[in-house]
Amino acid sequence: MTNIGTIPDETAVTVKIGERKIGYIEESFLERLKRNDLFVLGGQVYEFKFARGMVAQVQASPGRPPTVPAWFSEMLPLSFDLANDIGKFRGLIEQKFENKRKENEIIDFISEYLYTNKQTSGTIYNYLKEQYDYCKHIPNNKKILIEQFKDERGNKKIIFHTMFGRRVNDCLSRAVAFAISRLEHKDVEIGINDNGFYISSSKPINALRALEALKSKELRKVLENAIERTEVFKRRFRHCAIRSLMILKTYKGRHKRVGRQQVSSMILISALKRISNNFSILKEARREVLEDLMDIDNTIEIIKEIEDSKIKIKAIFTDIPSPFSFNLILQGHLDILKIEDKVEFLKRMHNQVLAKISLNK
Repeated sequence: MTNIGTIPDETAVTVKIGERKIGYIEESFLERLKRNDLFVLGGQVYEFKFARGMVAQVQASPGRPPTVPAWFSEMLPLSFDLANDIGKFRGLIEQKFENKRKENEIIDFISEYLYTNKQTSGTIYNYLKEQYDYCKHIPNNKKILIEQFKDERGNKKIIFHTMFGRRVNDCLSRAVAFAISRLEHKDVEIGINDNGFYISSSKPINALRALEALKSKELRKVLENAIERTEVFKRRFRHCAIRSLMILKTYKGRHKRVGRQQVSSMILISALKRISNNFSILKEARREVLEDLMDIDNTIEIIKEIEDSKIKIKAIFTDIPSPFSFNLILQGHLDILKIEDKVEFLKRMHNQVLAKISLNK
């Protein structure tokens, strides 16, 4: 009776370099990490190597910017429906820019459409106008913009402006990264937020080909393979195994520590895969990751619309990232920049974009 329940035990994960303890991270944060990811702990940058039980092994990587953005914990993601509405609004504004409507007319439309005052509408107008003037494209619910440029380290960074919400972007980013690893045999870094995701590599990659290679009928299988060796799958499997009483939290009055439960779950995964890769607990763990944590159903619909040419894909090359890219670029540096540095960083980027627009005009 003491083992029955749906709430899994969770605890802090100890971070170590060899035997030396560095600190602790949430287990939910560990789920997002993959080998060679860089993250900030106690103001220092560390590279994730592997996890065993409730211990994560890392190595110090001073001077390198983190690839994993600041932890947003239980912050609610932008929903797919709301993201679609934002995308629709962006599409309407882009049409008005293409039809060369006057500024006052567009600001009045924004005020009426969003129920905002003139000042707020003017700010929204300026933001969208700078994006349009800079690259002649505003990503929306019927257009995915793929923006490519080189960062300060010389790495190729590809930003996918996919306004479909964080859960769909999580699916898309993993699927694209998996396709790149299969097509080009290269590992890439990934970062996501509500408005899109980026893929970074020190070697040339063809991200457009990887996106176009994804097929709606095969997407679930692709993502199942993509998550198979990830920490998120291993942790979610433990939750499912405990709920199904295949791992006992309490036995003969003695409570089993979470680390011990995780080790037991890894042994159990290996045993079940030898029996059948479609064992019910394995299938439930995959379903929990792809449907509860991510949003595979809406992702499949997006891929279908790309196949049917209902969603267009535009690829551009930029020397300086577009205004819509600032958030994604900045999020990897959030933990190691002071507030003043962040403001200066954004001002510098913004001034470069304005200068580029002036040159184009």
